[in-house]
Amino acid sequence: VQLQASGGGLVQAGESLRLSCTASGSLRGISVVAWFRQAPGKQRELVASIINGKIIDIADSVKGRFTISRDDGKNALYLKMNSLKPEDTAVYYCALTVSRPIMSSIPDPSIYDYWGQGTLVTVSS
Repeated sequence: VQLQASGGGLVQAGESLRLSCTASGSLRGISVVAWFRQAPGKQRELVASIINGKIIDIADSVKGRFTISRDDGKNALYLKMNSLKPEDTAVYYCALTVSRPIMSSIPDPSIYDYWGQGTLVTVSS
C-alpha cells in the first residue's frame, strides 16, 4: 500500500486547511488509520486516529479544531484543520497499520506499517 498525502501549505493563524491522503489499495478492513505530525526538533506525535472504523481519537492540543474522517469508497483519509495556530506548524503524515493493535499503542509511530510522504503545514502569526 502506498499513501499519498496532500493539501499542506502556508496559511495565517485562524485559517483552515484540509489534508488528504489517498491509498493505492483498499482501506476496507484496515483497523487503524491516523494522522501524525512532526515539528522541527520534536518527536512525531499522533494528531488523530480512526480505530475500527468507529472510534475517533483526537489529541487534546487540536480537539475542537481538527476533524478526521475516512472514505473507504475513495480509499482516502482526511484531516480538516480549523482555527490553525502557529504551533500547528509541522509536517503532517498519514499512516495506517494492518495489524489490530491494543488501544494503548495507537500513539506509537512504530506500530504503523505504511506512511505517506508528509505534507508541510506552516501557520504564520
